[in-house]
Amino acid sequence: MDSNSKSTFDPKDHQHLRYNPLRNSWVLVSAHRMKRPWKGQVEKPPEDNVPRHDPNNPLCPGSVRANGEVNPQYESTFMFENDFPALQPDAPDPGSDHHPLFRSKAARGVCKVMCFHPWSDITLPLMQPAEIRRVIDKWAELIEELGITYTWVQIFENKGSTMGCSNPHPHCQVWASNFLPNEPALAESCQKDFLQKHGEPMLVQYARMEAEAQERVVVENEHWLVVVPYWATWPFQTLLLPRRHVLRLPDLTSQERESLASIMKRLLTKYDNLFEVSFSYSMGWHGAPTGSYLKEDMGHWQLHAHYYPPLLRSATIRKFMVGYEMLANEQRDLTPEQAAEQLRKLGEEHYKMLKTEAGGGEENYESITCLPSSAK
Repeated sequence: MDSNSKSTFDPKDHQHLRYNPLRNSWVLVSAHRMKRPWKGQVEKPPEDNVPRHDPNNPLCPGSVRANGEVNPQYESTFMFENDFPALQPDAPDPGSDHHPLFRSKAARGVCKVMCFHPWSDITLPLMQPAEIRRVIDKWAELIEELGITYTWVQIFENKGSTMGCSNPHPHCQVWASNFLPNEPALAESCQKDFLQKHGEPMLVQYARMEAEAQERVVVENEHWLVVVPYWATWPFQTLLLPRRHVLRLPDLTSQERESLASIMKRLLTKYDNLFEVSFSYSMGWHGAPTGSYLKEDMGHWQLHAHYYPPLLRSATIRKFMVGYEMLANEQRDLTPEQAAEQLRKLGEEHYKMLKTEAGGGEENYESITCLPSSAK
């Protein structure tokens, strides 16, 4: 090609690959694909008329669950053993391997469900910071409690039907296992290798560089930073990072937990405000492994949370990870910088609050707290 006819590279117009150092993999960025007309799947928008309390909802206070147990009249967070657990503590060993192509090993653990709030029509961005703080404290407590026995404690929240959530009540799940799952195993290997080569924990260095560049920063405060990572796969994927080196959730100071509650509320409000809908996502915490790893030097780890939202163009058009993504390479349809800019410029007052104020309605989530009187 003649040098005069060569195009100047523009990440918004020209496909390119970006490296994900947490997974040792590559992502294909093809932002020009956003210009194509959409004639694919259109989702139903999330229901906006969820009842505050439904006696038939097994997560509500006072409801009967599938195993016949009755929930207490809880006023804050509520934890119970998953009635249909994927992991059980006493599962038998599958036995010895007889061929390298047919390998198996024991998988044991526990699965818990944690309700954030007694109301079904409220989500984390509509909760008060003090209520979110109680969720964070409970998360840290679970990591500490289950981490004594189990190698990995995965806290995750699936929000919205487009991410497979079958119950609108605000809740998350906690799966603790005697093995290190695939994703944290990759993160363990990559972070250890980075520290050995560069002399600094990967995500500590990364957070500092993103804070300096500001190009992909969505929200930040004194203790935390939220960015659309340089290697993001999902359209509006974000990475939540502490500014100081922290291994696990229980290591956070009281002030850092207060700041975390604040920045979570700000981020999730922006998510909801993007398409004025209760924004679907899967999120989860990754910190240093526990169990036997508690006795090892895990300084290569940095605590972080991933948010993976599927929505792409609107409240009804989502990104599907199929075809090329499943068989060849992860691919995204807008640059991380474009996604960060869209999120960053959004307001931090929830659209429902603005509509309530404009309509003179009485319902105001921000002025109501369900914390027990002893915690107010």
